[in-house]
Amino acid sequence: MPVIALLAAVVIVTVEQIVQWKYGTMGIVGLLLLTVGVKAKNATCSSIGAAVLALMMTGPAS
Repeated sequence: MPVIALLAAVVIVTVEQIVQWKYGTMGIVGLLLLTVGVKAKNATCSSIGAAVLALMMTGPAS
């Protein structure tokens, strides 16, 4: 079980770093809102986070 938790933590940190590298601070904010919304079962928060991420991914490349 500790191996699974360690692997999950590594995957989460890796995804956060990739989002930050590619999409900057707003990408991290969107990911944070999405994660908090899902964990808290708050549809508004998760929807805002998903919308921020979607806008970041479909926006013009810099």
